[in-house]
Amino acid sequence: MSFTAKDVMDLRERTGVGMMDCKKALTATDGDMDKAIDFLREKGMATAAKKQSRIASEGIVYALVENNAGVLVEVNCESDFVAKGDVFKNFVNGVAEYIINNDVKTIEEVQEANEAARVEAVAKCGEKITIRRFEKYVSKDTEVDTYIHMGGKIGVIVEATKGADKAVLHDVALQIAAAKASYVYPNEVPSAELEKEKEILKAQALNEGKPAQIIEKMVEGRIKKYYKDVCLVEQDFVKNGDMTIAQYLKANGDAKIIRFTRFEMGEGLQKKEDDFVKEIMEQVAKVK
Repeated sequence: MSFTAKDVMDLRERTGVGMMDCKKALTATDGDMDKAIDFLREKGMATAAKKQSRIASEGIVYALVENNAGVLVEVNCESDFVAKGDVFKNFVNGVAEYIINNDVKTIEEVQEANEAARVEAVAKCGEKITIRRFEKYVSKDTEVDTYIHMGGKIGVIVEATKGADKAVLHDVALQIAAAKASYVYPNEVPSAELEKEKEILKAQALNEGKPAQIIEKMVEGRIKKYYKDVCLVEQDFVKNGDMTIAQYLKANGDAKIIRFTRFEMGEGLQKKEDDFVKEIMEQVAKVK
């Protein structure tokens, strides 16, 4: 598999490692981006536990809670200017209201039901608008709360056992937005993901020249740190670093977190890249 200079740049952005080392990693892994990231981590050069998605589109993540249900939805447009406008925001609110009040299962259902309103909003805004994704929690015997950060750049919906204090649950939602947990509890981490992490940590220890007899204990200790990175209840509370989220919950009613969803606006979407060289050459050609 071949790779380009852009691939090298992408790997550098994802890992923070120097250009030459990124190029060596891609060469060693035949251009496979995921394997190159693992290669750099095994060498102790990259510390990221998972790939960082590129924030590449405009729009907002929006939350709504009513009628014993909560909704988190992402809608995209082409510019930040439109995303901040009332026409776009009103359209997004209408989409959220529709999801709250209807038994919808797929994004296609939501898109079809809101197509006429979308076309009208496009005509007013002059930009492409896309309803990208949503999550809906129905809270018959549970508590649901949401948190929106930076006017819609990040959104969280979280569900806990009945009776959970709303202020506490809101703090947990804020934690999820800030610390980017992937799971609630360590036992939720897929075994394949855990084994892969252990193999990487073993390779790191070997490359550090650690004696074989202590590597297992080192890996065990580092896995605990891994859990603190990816598991909500193991994380240090962002408002009080002297306690974990599990300790914070226990000290404030002992509610159990059931699940959560975190959307970061535009994650995984590729931003349009302007080819300035091509544009300049086309302008030069016109005046010849």
